[in-house]
Amino acid sequence: MPLPELSLSLQFARFDDVARHRAALPRHRVARCIRHALELPAEITVRIVDAEEGQQLNREFRGKDYATNVLTFDYAQAPLVMADLVLCAPVIAREAREARRSLADHYAHLLVHGTLHAQGWDHETGDEDAEAMEAREIEILAGLGVRNPYR
Repeated sequence: MPLPELSLSLQFARFDDVARHRAALPRHRVARCIRHALELPAEITVRIVDAEEGQQLNREFRGKDYATNVLTFDYAQAPLVMADLVLCAPVIAREAREARRSLADHYAHLLVHGTLHAQGWDHETGDEDAEAMEAREIEILAGLGVRNPYR
């Protein structure tokens, strides 16, 4: 079965060490991760930000005053998925280092995670939903050649 179509905008804010994050996120890899997690065609913007912008967005839209790894802003789920994914580079780099994972693999996980959120998946609505979302992430990541991020 062919993968859903994707219109992708990939943006990088200006911050220290942006070159390392660009190297971990070539456009074709970002598109591949997202397309494997999609159930429908999509228009998605991915923006890689610094901690300041990540914290500001998390505070403004979620009421949480810290930078988080990924924020998903979903605007439509059918017949076309429309969303913005905001990934916070310093948080992702720290998490990857702490988990002893490559930066590229951690980004792959969070791209899949954010794309599932854009389609209505939610791990914060209960244990059953969290387990289902985690299982779907593991399945998608395995197909991308990325090891289970929950081990």
